[in-house]
Amino acid sequence: MRLRALLENDALGLRLLGGEDELDRTVRGVMTTDLKDPSRYLSGGELVLTGLAWRAEPDDSEPFVRILASAGVAGLAAGEAELGDIPDDLVQACSRHRLPLFAVNESVAFATITEHVVRQVSGERAGDLAAVVDRHRRLMTSGPAGGGPEVVLDLLGTDLDLRAWVLSPTGRQIAGAGEPLPAPLAATLAGEHLAATRTGRRGPHRLSTGGTAYSLFPIRNTGRGAAPASRDVRETVLSDWLLAVEADAGEWPAARLDLLQGVTQLIAVERDRRDAARTVRRRLAQEVLELVQTGAAPAEIAARLRVAAPVLLPGLGSAPHWQVVVARVEWEQEAGQSTAVDGGPVAQALLEEILVDPATVGAESADRIAVAHSGDEAIALVPLAAGPLPDSEDENPAPALGLHADALLAAVRAPLSAGLADDGRLTLGVSAAVHSAEGLRGALEEARHARRVAAARPGRVCAAGHHELASHVLLLPFVPDDVRRAFTARLLDPLRDYDRRHRAELIPTLEAFLDCDGSWTRCATRLHLHVNTLRYRVGRIEQLTGRDLSRLEDKLDFFLALRMS
Repeated sequence: MRLRALLENDALGLRLLGGEDELDRTVRGVMTTDLKDPSRYLSGGELVLTGLAWRAEPDDSEPFVRILASAGVAGLAAGEAELGDIPDDLVQACSRHRLPLFAVNESVAFATITEHVVRQVSGERAGDLAAVVDRHRRLMTSGPAGGGPEVVLDLLGTDLDLRAWVLSPTGRQIAGAGEPLPAPLAATLAGEHLAATRTGRRGPHRLSTGGTAYSLFPIRNTGRGAAPASRDVRETVLSDWLLAVEADAGEWPAARLDLLQGVTQLIAVERDRRDAARTVRRRLAQEVLELVQTGAAPAEIAARLRVAAPVLLPGLGSAPHWQVVVARVEWEQEAGQSTAVDGGPVAQALLEEILVDPATVGAESADRIAVAHSGDEAIALVPLAAGPLPDSEDENPAPALGLHADALLAAVRAPLSAGLADDGRLTLGVSAAVHSAEGLRGALEEARHARRVAAARPGRVCAAGHHELASHVLLLPFVPDDVRRAFTARLLDPLRDYDRRHRAELIPTLEAFLDCDGSWTRCATRLHLHVNTLRYRVGRIEQLTGRDLSRLEDKLDFFLALRMS
């Protein structure tokens, strides 16, 4: 809006005192202040309202007006309630700096002017942005995108003063205007969105964290050509992007909400386009997987890998190492539900996201990951740049290349757990790196076996790696629960009962003794005990259980009982 439009509204009670030649200035906002120096709160284009409480003497007007003019404000409106007529020194200072000056009648509240300006400015911005968004939508739906989601987010920032980011279900930033969101905050927003979506609440979802309000909009393509809406939210909840806006949309008018919904559909078109681009990589992974599972000759598998390598690692001179990752998403079937949710496509989309470095910004960062799905399983073929394998026998080996199970899920466990809620589980297994087609079949079985180890653990999101398959830890999850209980009770219950009655700390003593490999001196030092006191406690343990801690078999039984308890 223009400054002159304010004079056309009699309800605002404004009277022009100077600056008639500057009335075509654009008003982009409004600010009320009585600070002597409000520069830190000014960004340019504001109508500044003041009650003149900052003016103690005539000499105060010149520096105040100079600050406003330097900040590029549109005009100054001074209230008459405090001093009556506006002081001449203020009128003269505004004239020197060519700053339009209005007098506000004492019967008119600043809130009335503020509400009018905000309503007019917001309406104009929303109309302009809606037109741009509509034009951009037509461009994106009819041909290649002109800049992607970042263009729309820039428009939200410049035309509606809204900071916004596109996030994946794991909280990774796909796009954003300006500074990126801190990773912990992005994960929190993604988790809140997933949890709210699972409850069936309609978006936008709102939350406040760190004193800042955010509104979360689901990104789905509901226009022409969009995929049919899922009847079960669990089919899409772990793969949909979201738009996080730094604002509370609870009081927004319907027009602004409709505009943001249009923005999400616009971004969804780009999401669908990028998903379609994954078709080639998915097909490559499917072809390699079928060859591996059917026992094809290594030469045939190697030929397919040579085709896949340039697509997944463009410009790579030599054949890479490969790693296999297997994921499974399982949902408990609801009462009365005739068919279970197909977890294969869900796991496929989710694994494509999980395998991207959480610190990587942008959607194209997943372009080097090929994921197939077979039944309820998703299987990823991950190329690794050539380097030493983890079992290298070099005297000074480089750090082991490849993915590690624990690190893989560390950054995404919290938001995914929110999306899985009380009826879903994600389990994941990671193979060792292999450098030839001959090793892929074993890598696939290794990853599947590691996933089964992860599935035997408690928790909504679990992972296991190949290094765990050569340890006693592999065996423990598969011991039946009743056998576990009977075994641990027989060995440890007598000690627990004695500790409860006498506060003797036999269980901690046993753990420390085993951890010190049966060394009396090291164990006594760790527990801050005299060696004779330690010998007395160990003797009591042997007496209560009928075991001999000098025997390897009895030490091993105690060790396993403590691990399973």
